[in-house]
Order: sequence, then C-alpha cells, then structure tokens
Amino acid sequence: MDAFECIQTRRSIRKFLDVPVEWDKIGSLLEAARLAPNAGNLQNWQFMIVFDKEKRKKLAEACLQQYWMQTAPIHVIITATVERGKQFYSVRGERLYNVQNCAAAAENMLLAAHALGLGGCWVGAFDEDMVKRTCSIPDRARPQMILAIGYPDEQPPCPPKRTLENVTFMNNYGENSGRIRDIDQVMGYQTASAIRSGIEKGKKMLGKFTQKVKEPPKE
Repeated sequence: MDAFECIQTRRSIRKFLDVPVEWDKIGSLLEAARLAPNAGNLQNWQFMIVFDKEKRKKLAEACLQQYWMQTAPIHVIITATVERGKQFYSVRGERLYNVQNCAAAAENMLLAAHALGLGGCWVGAFDEDMVKRTCSIPDRARPQMILAIGYPDEQPPCPPKRTLENVTFMNNYGENSGRIRDIDQVMGYQTASAIRSGIEKGKKMLGKFTQKVKEPPKE
C-alpha cells in the first residue's frame, strides 16, 4: 500500500490474535521509529520492547486497568531522556519537544505496523511510576506512551472525523476569518479523487483487454 492508503486505513486495534510478532518485523518497526523527525535531531528517545507475559499484565494494570492490552504479544514503551531536551531547549524542550519527538516516533511505528499487516494502539493513560517500576526505568527517562502491537483480531470501522473546513483556516485563525467553506474544491481533492478513480478503471479495462487478446481464437 502507498503512504496515503496506509494513513487512511490505519485503525486503533484492541483485539489481537494469539500469534507472536516476528523479530524481523519488530526490527522494521524500530527502524521506522528511529527515522522519525525530532527537534534539533536530538533523538532523545528510547524504545523498550516488552514481551514478558507478567510484565505485560502489570503494564495493562498500570494503564488504568486496560486489560485488553494483555492480548497484544508486545508492548513498546517509548521514553524520553528529559534532561537532554531541557539542556538544549530549556523549559520548552522539557515540556514540549520531548513529547513531540516521541509522538512522531510512535506514529511512524504505528503506520509501519499497519503496512506490515500488524495492528497497534497508542496508550497514553497510565500510572507513570508504576510503569517505571515494572520495567526498571530510571528517573532520567520518562515514559511518554505505550504501544500495544500484534496481529489484529478485529477490523474497526473508521471513527467519525471532522471535515477539513472545520479544522482548516487560511492566513488567520478564527471562525470568521480566513476560512474556506469549499476547501475540497479549492485544494483539488475532488479532482484528484476523480483522476485516481479513472486510473483504476482504466487499469481494469486494460487488464480485461490484454487477457482477451492473449486467449486463443475459438474454432
């Protein structure tokens, strides 16, 4: 699948098959996370893979009793080295850039998981101290999020999304300034969609024609 299809079809998965995730795929997820954009190229993140059953159970408990997490064969705890962000960017680095860096890595990992036939869910609600105790995380590293990842055992529908005209402004922020009601037409989305649809139809027609040409003539 291409990048846009991956983004459009990714879902938060909370039911997983009892199937282990291959290590080569885990490596691909980590590589995707490592290549994420980050402030000043600090790369002040760490990725902890948790596959121990008892630890996963404790992490589910720490995540405000979200016991569905136990069905995921791996949990990925993404932590940030807090002082590194603070050292280079002061308070903004500590409170914002650390979070943003890890968030970018998490999204890369979730998209890569979907592209590889896996499913994942971003969990941000947890008792931080309990998570740190469970996996012996030192004070210099702060857990930002936990990703539950595995082979999906469900196909959730796309949740309702706000339309572009409700979340997009031009030049100025505000309901009555810089807002375009027909943003799909302005940005060419309808035309692009029609072109893509036409290309797909053309491919199908060409395929049928090619197959017909290859067939031997009937006697």
